[in-house]
Amino acid sequence: MSDRQPSGAALDDLDLRLLAEVVREPGRSNRQVADTVGIAESTCAYRLRSLRARGVISGIRMVIDPAPLGLPLQAVIRVRLGRHTREGVERLFDAIVATPGVIEAFHVAGDDDFLVHVAVEDAVALRDLVLQHITVHDAVRTTATHLVFERREGIGPLARVVR
Repeated sequence: MSDRQPSGAALDDLDLRLLAEVVREPGRSNRQVADTVGIAESTCAYRLRSLRARGVISGIRMVIDPAPLGLPLQAVIRVRLGRHTREGVERLFDAIVATPGVIEAFHVAGDDDFLVHVAVEDAVALRDLVLQHITVHDAVRTTATHLVFERREGIGPLARVVR
């Protein structure tokens, strides 16, 4: 049983302002965030703890450039399944995210079933990743690989609600 409360609980203006500040500069202390928002540090700490407990904030994420690690080639691999069973999808999803080089994977609706963002050394390593870690699964019908020329972060969901 999880201690997390449902994340659907309404967020007020202060919650949204705190989220915007934490997203803008995640490494700041509660005191710095509180000063920026104009509230007491104890209020800031309490509200951020509440947002974590409710699942609104689920962690701190670090984005690492794979190129200096010797992984300059990025791609998005589209995966289509031939068979869809809950167990098969879960097994494949678990295997994909456990594959070295996988940055992120999405189980999606539509023509494709998975989108897999990867970083590898070169074209040979990309081919090997697809052949040795994705197409080996019985449920996989086809894949299509798209090279990433450039990647940019979007402004995120807070831009829709914080003005």
